[in-house]
Parts: sequence; C-alpha cells; structure tokens
Amino acid sequence: MQMTLQFLGATQEVTGSCHLLTVAGRQMLLDCGLIQGRKEDEMRNRDPFAFEPKDIAAVVLSHAHIDHSGRLPLLVKAGFNGPIYTHKATADLCAIMLKDAAILQERDIERTNKKRAKHELEPLEPLFTVEDAELAVKQFVTIEYGQVVQVIPHVDICMSDAGHILGSALIELWLGEGSEQKKMVFSGDLGREGMPILRDPTLVDQADLVLMESTYGNRFHRSWTETLAELKAIFAKAVSESRGNILLPAFSVGRAQELLYLFHLYAKEWDLSRWKICLDSPMAIEATQVYVNNYPLMDDDFKRFTRQHPGQHPLLSNVEFTQTSEESIALNEVHKGLIIIAGSGMCNGGRIRSHLEHNLWRPECDVIICGFQALGTPGRALVDGVDYLTIHGNKVQVAAKLHTVGGLSAHADQAELLRWYRHFEDKPPLVLVHGEREAQQGLVDAINLDPKTKPQAIAIATLGDKLDLNALPKLVWV
Repeated sequence: MQMTLQFLGATQEVTGSCHLLTVAGRQMLLDCGLIQGRKEDEMRNRDPFAFEPKDIAAVVLSHAHIDHSGRLPLLVKAGFNGPIYTHKATADLCAIMLKDAAILQERDIERTNKKRAKHELEPLEPLFTVEDAELAVKQFVTIEYGQVVQVIPHVDICMSDAGHILGSALIELWLGEGSEQKKMVFSGDLGREGMPILRDPTLVDQADLVLMESTYGNRFHRSWTETLAELKAIFAKAVSESRGNILLPAFSVGRAQELLYLFHLYAKEWDLSRWKICLDSPMAIEATQVYVNNYPLMDDDFKRFTRQHPGQHPLLSNVEFTQTSEESIALNEVHKGLIIIAGSGMCNGGRIRSHLEHNLWRPECDVIICGFQALGTPGRALVDGVDYLTIHGNKVQVAAKLHTVGGLSAHADQAELLRWYRHFEDKPPLVLVHGEREAQQGLVDAINLDPKTKPQAIAIATLGDKLDLNALPKLVWV
C-alpha cells in the first residue's frame, strides 16, 4: 500500500501550515493555513493549490490559529466538500476567526482596488468571503481528545491536548494496515510546560515518524518566574514615572486570554488599580467567551482559582470590553493610564495599528511585544529596532519604550521541544516544519549533539518535498 507525505506549507517559514497525506490513492490534509508576513508572501495565498481540492477526502485541523486554518474557506471555494476533523473548541473558535479573516480580506481588497483603479488596473476579488468562511465551518466534524476516528480508509487519528491554545491538538495517525501499518505523530503547535490556563502538552511514547514544529528551535524562553518579574517591573516603572499608555499587541485567541488572567491574578501586586484595562478586539472578546464556555479544558490551577472565587471569573472581572469602532477611537483621546490589549498580534492589521499611530511616537508610552513576529510584519520590524513605522500611510517615529517579553510565548522553546521529542521510544525519524531556517538549524544542531535525543534520521522539510512513508525508518524522498 503506497503511502506518501508531501510538505506544502510552513516549510522553513512559520505560516501556511499544510501537509498532504496520500494513502492507498486517497488524499487528506493536515492543516490548511494562511501564509502571513510580507506582501509578496501573502500574495502566494492566491496561487493555485498544489493538488486538486475536490480530490481531498478529508482535512484534519490541529488548531484554530489562522496560519493553520485560514485557507480552509479558499479550499471549500475551490471545490473541497469533505469533512474537516478537529476538536470542538477549535471549531467554535474557527467560526469566529474565519469570519473575521474574511471580513479583513474584503476590506483589504477594497483598499487595494481603489489603488488599482487609479492605475486603470482590473479589480481583484477577495481571497474568500464571509459566505465562504461560513460554508467551511459547516463542514467541521468535531471530536474529543482521546477519541480514535477513521478519517479516510486506512487512516485512523487520535487528538491529544497540545497545550498551545484552547482546543489545540497534537495528532497521532495510524496509516495502512497489518504489518505495513505506520504510526505518524504531528505535533501541531506545541505549547509550554507550566503556563497559565491550559494543560501541559501531552507526551507520546511511540511513533514511526514525528512531524514537529520548530518555531523557537534556537531560542530559550525566560522562566515563568522571570517573566512575571519582568512584567511587574514594566508596570512599576510606568506607575512611578506617571507614564502614558501601555499597548499590548496580542493574538485574539490564546495570548489575549492569558493576559486577562495574569492581570486578574496580579492586579494587586502590579498595582493595576491605577490603570484602566481595555480589551479592544471584538474577535478576542468573542474568543474569551469560548474560553469561558470550555472550562473543563483548563488546567487544575485555573479551575481551583475559579472555584475559590465564585462570581469573579478571572477572564472577565477587571477588564472593559471595547466592542464598537466608536469606543475604540475614543481611547485615542486618552493619553495616560490605559492598558490596551488589541489585535493583531503581529501589528499587521486590526485596531492595534490605530493605537500605535497615536502612541508609538510618544516616549512616555510602552509597547509590550509578547508573541512571535513573522518576517515582514510590522511587529517584527519593531522587534528588530526600526526607527519609523508606516501606519495608515503615515510615517510614525518609534519613540515609545519597546519590551519584548518572550516568556509569554505559547510555543515551546528549544529545551521544551527536545524534552517532548525525547519522550518517544527508539527516537523515531524526525522532520521539522513550522520554523524559520535559522531556528530549525539551531534545533537540528542541538538534537545531534545530545545522544539521548539524536533520532534515527532527521530532516528539515522543503516546500514540495514528498516523503515515502513505506520506507520508514529511513527518510526516502520521492
């Protein structure tokens, strides 16, 4: 029985997760994510799929982040009509996030077409519409952690908690049958150990092949204790100096809820009573309610805290939700005492751009970068130390104090990736995806240096590479 795995996204880059699995002539996808970053990268989303969408029998989705789910509406629009298997919480989040992504697509294309019209160029269509997103959501089939499901003939899957965001899953796949059966494990995006709200990533014992993310393959995050001390120091300095506002560009799913929880836990210690905390993101507000509704998926500390403080839900108690555009615009008239959490997390869209336009040039303000910033995004430019940022056509000086708090990342760092992989028996072959080349090479070097970790074979996936799964444990490319 012929079995192959082709890498069609998130290869030596961090977005666009998409992997094509073919077993006995039937095709299925692991993830179908949007490519994000530079304009030329995002234009690749308009390229035809490297397969015929109507020939895809099923999709298995690891989690809701747009770089893993964002091309599902486009896939459906192009003819895919099969099931999309995922965790229920992921389906709930995707119903919000894919619709929001479609709205952004429509707005962006409207602006682009105005510019094209000035040059007498033909208008472009949005990548997908709200209707396309709604149709994609209707094809979701939800499963629970630990439930074994046959998704296509000769392929069974089981999802386990990846600890990255609510509903995130690492996926075990049993391919083929009898003596020819192979087991593959796809990490999805792995979370971290001991982080608030969510449980730790599940450890797996056995596999014939491991497909692992490598976002922070060459980095070590600060410890949780050091991260909390760093945040406390930022707020203490801002309070003592009567500084301006504090901006936190945050992913609407995962990071925003984590920040709300921390602001609740440490409100007194960080002297937050002097600040007005605003969650300025309709999508993050909706996502927060999904978190509230999925209480059983939280870690024991979160559950214990919630039980001990009835009526004070830690995600809802000390924050103002800014729903309307008018409310958001009004925040720009306040020059002091605001903590604003707003999307997008990489500063390449959403309401955070307006707040940066009004605060970034002010030396008394602070900007806390608390998530991964892809190449080509404004957030990455800030981390890399640019002097100016162009926002809404205006050149804005970067004078605010920039803080990069890596310890808040929802991605495992090098040490955590190594510990997760090390748990596998017999050190199965390993293929790295979802990471920039430098990070991946750093992880490869670390793996090869440690005899307790060194796999039977290791490779960094390249776009279009196809792996012969029948040849495992050898990594044979076809």
